[in-house]
Amino acid sequence: MKKVAIFGLKFTRQTLDYVEEIQRECDKRSWTLCLEKETLDSLHQKYDFPLKREVYSSYLDFKSQIDLMVCLGGDGSFLRAVRYIRDSGVPIVGINTGRLGFLSNISKESIAETFQLLEDGHFEFQKRSLIRVQTQDDLFGEENFALNELTLSKKDTASMISVHAHLDGKYLNSYWADGLIVSTPTGSTGYNLSCGGPIITPGCQVHIITPIAAHNLNVRPVVVPDHMPIELSLESRERSCLVSLDGITKSIKQGEKIRISKAEFLINVIKFEHTNFLDTIRNKMYWGIDNRN
Repeated sequence: MKKVAIFGLKFTRQTLDYVEEIQRECDKRSWTLCLEKETLDSLHQKYDFPLKREVYSSYLDFKSQIDLMVCLGGDGSFLRAVRYIRDSGVPIVGINTGRLGFLSNISKESIAETFQLLEDGHFEFQKRSLIRVQTQDDLFGEENFALNELTLSKKDTASMISVHAHLDGKYLNSYWADGLIVSTPTGSTGYNLSCGGPIITPGCQVHIITPIAAHNLNVRPVVVPDHMPIELSLESRERSCLVSLDGITKSIKQGEKIRISKAEFLINVIKFEHTNFLDTIRNKMYWGIDNRN
């Protein structure tokens, strides 16, 4: 018997329809469905959703109890779901109920088909690398990892910041900019892409260093091997700036060093035979659709 966990950041009445459809698909196969405890309590208060459900409340539940994570939402929900999975090896599939989804790339109309493919074993695991971040004050505690990126940025009203970057112990550059992104291949289609960084296919063993609104126009994104640690230090007119890991934001003091390396575990993203990264990119970016071509 499989135990399937559902995760989502925002549940509406429409989203509940998808939850109920997933419940029916699980019931057909005698699989057990469980929800995040806080989500279940919230759904019960808002929509009188039945409380008699199995729940999970910690990443420790995924070490021994959960067989599959189904994420309902967009890529933001997917990234947050990874914080539950961590190094458990539990595979994850994303059903897109949002807008633009590179990670949650299964349409909400395909739930029944998706569960049939899961039952029949017509899928493979696409292993996605993460970054691990270390700071002097241990800002992120146990959740010091990210599937997409680390972002170091100025505060709203501050002037530009200077970020000194070293790669594998050797000086790389000093970036005078609004901030700096260190991205994984998975994160290359996120903030990195918005700031002019390259798209990297999953499986490439690299990190991307991309400045945010660099003052010098000759400064460009750099792709580096992911086995080389990156060290960043900050100079700013302000006493601190912001550092984010997949949307989790902390304040970091000027002069504090940040060490970024490849995490020692991978995330198993479920990939079906009829989907591939190039199709997703082409469809999401509308490549080849422009009638002027």
